[in-house]
Amino acid sequence: MNPLCTLRYSATHVDKHHMVYRLDAVDAHDKGLVKQIEVAAATVEDAFNKPYVRLLKVENKRGRISAVVELDKLKASGVKRQEINVQDGDNLEMLTGRAVYANCSIGEIRVEKGNEYMELRVPGSEQFLKPGQAYGDVDALAVQRQMIRRTIREHLDKELRLRPQGIKVLSLFFIEEVAKYRSYDADGHAVKGDYARIFEEEYSRAAKLPDYQTLFSEVDLSHSAEEVHNGYFSIDKKGGWTNTEENNQGNRESAERAYNLIMKEKEKLLSFDTPLKFIFSHSALKEGWDNPNVFQICALREMGSERERRQTIGRGLRLCVNQQGQRLRGFEVNTLTVIATESYEQFAENLQKEIEEETGIQFGIVEDHQFAAISVTDAEGELRPLGFEQSKVLWEHLKEQRYIDSKGKVQDSLKSALKTGTLVLPESFAGELEQITAVLKKLAGRLEIKNADERRQVRTRQAVLHSPEFRELWNRIKHKTTYRVEFDNEHLVESCIKALQNAPAISKTRMQWHKAEIVIGKSGVEATERSGAATVVLDESDIELPDLLTDLQDRTQLTRRTIHRILTGSERLSDFKRNPQQFIELAAEAINKCKRLAVVDGIRYHRLGDEHYYAQELFDRKELTGYLKNLIPVEKSVYEQVVFDSDVEARFADQLEKNLAIKVYAKLPGWFEVPTPLGRYNPDWAVLVEQDGEERIYFVVETKSSLFTEDLGDKESAKIECGKAHFKALSIGESPARYVVGRSLDDLLNRA
Repeated sequence: MNPLCTLRYSATHVDKHHMVYRLDAVDAHDKGLVKQIEVAAATVEDAFNKPYVRLLKVENKRGRISAVVELDKLKASGVKRQEINVQDGDNLEMLTGRAVYANCSIGEIRVEKGNEYMELRVPGSEQFLKPGQAYGDVDALAVQRQMIRRTIREHLDKELRLRPQGIKVLSLFFIEEVAKYRSYDADGHAVKGDYARIFEEEYSRAAKLPDYQTLFSEVDLSHSAEEVHNGYFSIDKKGGWTNTEENNQGNRESAERAYNLIMKEKEKLLSFDTPLKFIFSHSALKEGWDNPNVFQICALREMGSERERRQTIGRGLRLCVNQQGQRLRGFEVNTLTVIATESYEQFAENLQKEIEEETGIQFGIVEDHQFAAISVTDAEGELRPLGFEQSKVLWEHLKEQRYIDSKGKVQDSLKSALKTGTLVLPESFAGELEQITAVLKKLAGRLEIKNADERRQVRTRQAVLHSPEFRELWNRIKHKTTYRVEFDNEHLVESCIKALQNAPAISKTRMQWHKAEIVIGKSGVEATERSGAATVVLDESDIELPDLLTDLQDRTQLTRRTIHRILTGSERLSDFKRNPQQFIELAAEAINKCKRLAVVDGIRYHRLGDEHYYAQELFDRKELTGYLKNLIPVEKSVYEQVVFDSDVEARFADQLEKNLAIKVYAKLPGWFEVPTPLGRYNPDWAVLVEQDGEERIYFVVETKSSLFTEDLGDKESAKIECGKAHFKALSIGESPARYVVGRSLDDLLNRA
């Protein structure tokens, strides 16, 4: 048909041509278009009782044949599993320093393409290992039983939570060969394989656990373990299952039959009327089988190549649907748990690498072309891309602001600015702030992957939540407000002049001398600094002065006239000649700080009507989860555990629990917000203090490591001031709640 162009749409192109649009893995995650990923990692530790050898790869470098193997080697800190390069004839006892490897050695290593293996000579026999295979490992079925057990538990936990919302939960197992799930005897009758047998044993065992009695008594009483699982594999012409291989026409036809069956039953699987919930498969089975309600993926086989790994995980990333087919959003519902045989950190690192290789993104690196596709409106009102030249200008600005270094590497200052919403851009790019911020967030961050072993649902403590004491506390802080800002331009100019006058002195360019002794020994090269350090001031008389007003206008977004008034009023223009760049940075910092404070100084909050408030029932309705490393069990709180974000909060929670004056308290959840011109603000605590058994005092507390404003960020300090103004506007009636900033409980009680 001689088409002028061909449009291709896919998540995993093998060959990439001209890309019109790309929605990559990070975009999809950040926009909440896919499930959040967490990992339940099955790693075996301290299993060093056998001569373990795993062949990782074979190599032929300039005719020198070798293999990379994984061995258990004796080190000063104990036995550690590590990679070692070996050759034909190597004695493994000598390489590892362990007697368990006695009489074990490396035999022939073959590197012919399609026939790569390593001979391992062990007492009484020879073993031939292909890449990925191991000898002397722990019992594989014992590990896989634990993985199946964990998958069932994860499934049932989610089913308890999601079934009342009309969501059918599915789990998917990927296995290395069909025979492990089902085989056929001489008469062609199906026989259960190890995985099917283990699954039914573990599912029947889970049905007897107290945690799931309500689920099984109400839902699954009539469904046996045999009914809830099945396999989807390639189907041969006789109707039997076979491994999914598409290397010839017959195998492709077998895979097609399985694919058609799956697609026919895709919607049927989502119904509560279908008992099938656990699915075993040999491969990702082409495009399209990503059933939206897969919540667990258990990899009982190696995930293999990058493309296979991402496709395997992708089978469960779609957002789930309820019984009416409505798509449900939000990570509180949509979390995919991957049960894998690698550590949580290793899984996250490998997935990150694969995303980088697939998308071309370098996490933590900003390149000068990466803003070129941002949409801008030209003088005629037409949308056009920003283009490479302007993208490079923006990149240079980020470098000048020290958001990135000379190689584009993201600095902590950029991460902080993105987190606090204080990213400084030239005025010419102000209209594209949102788009630029989105690009930088993707490049500066990393795809967050949680550790499923540490996840816990935080439940409310009903006795505290519905107590009269907490109701009194909540009624004093639950109302919402709105604000207005009165901005005094003259006061801003005066404060900027004063801030610049009090700013640190500007120094000339200096050169530092250091002297060190270099020692070359067997352990390497060491440098030890000796006396003789000195500082020399350099006279830079030939400095070309930059356009001061334009530079400060770009950094502060104030008019040139206002900046001129500030600079002349400060009487520090001579410092500009001394060190222009240092003066520009100092002046910009002082002016921006004053701008933030000026906004807060003029803010006025007003309480909205009685119908605008945070309902106490939200504590029950809004799910709260945390991970073990940031949970503390408590008794006086509205929640059974406190989810803390810092050591200061952890100590404060402990002090609240132990002090008799504290009756009830709550770590305020994320949905409790105060509006501010600098973004949403979530206070830390609500606390009720009772003195002498009679007087009750109500507090909202912000915990900080320091009470000095100069130790806090400008934006952080400004939000605290907004918090004070908000709760002051709620100070109506008897004993209103007081807003307090404190490092510890003592700071709170001293205000009582």
